[in-house]
Amino acid sequence: MAARVLIVGGFLLLTVLIGFAPWPAATPAGGEREVLVRARQYAYAPGVVRVTRGDRVTVLEAEDVTHALRVDGYGAEVVAVPGQHAQTTFVADRSGRFQMRCSKVCGTLHPFMLGEIIVEPQRGFWRSVAVSALTAVATVLFIGIGGRRPAGERTP
Repeated sequence: MAARVLIVGGFLLLTVLIGFAPWPAATPAGGEREVLVRARQYAYAPGVVRVTRGDRVTVLEAEDVTHALRVDGYGAEVVAVPGQHAQTTFVADRSGRFQMRCSKVCGTLHPFMLGEIIVEPQRGFWRSVAVSALTAVATVLFIGIGGRRPAGERTP
C-alpha cells in the first residue's frame, strides 16, 4: 500500500511540476513576427527561419540585384529591388518545413537560391501531451498495483 502511494504520488507530483514549471519563452501564438530576410546572389540570410505556428510573418530585402522570395505551400511572394524594403505577410498556420525560393531570375546560379522556413508547433501542445501521458501512467500504476495480492491471500 505504501509503495502504491509513493509511486502514484511521485507521478502526480511530476505531472504538477511539468504543468506549472516555467518553460522557455516563446512567441505567443498568433503574434506578429517581422523576419528580415536579406537576399543577395545566391543566398538568403538567414537561410533558415524559425517561427511558431500561428505567427504572422513578414519578410524580404534585396541587397544587390532584384530578387523575389516565394514561400512554397503558402503562396506568399514578394519582389524586392536593391536598396528598397519590400514585404509580404502570411500566417504560418501549418507546422512543418517550407522552402523559400527566388522566383525572379537573378543570375546564373538562380535555381540554387533556396532557404527554409520552419514552422514549429506551439509549446503548449507538448506540455499538454506530457501532462496527459504522466497522468495516464499514474492511473495505470494505481490500478495495476492495487490489483496485486500477496500469495495465499483470499479476496473477501
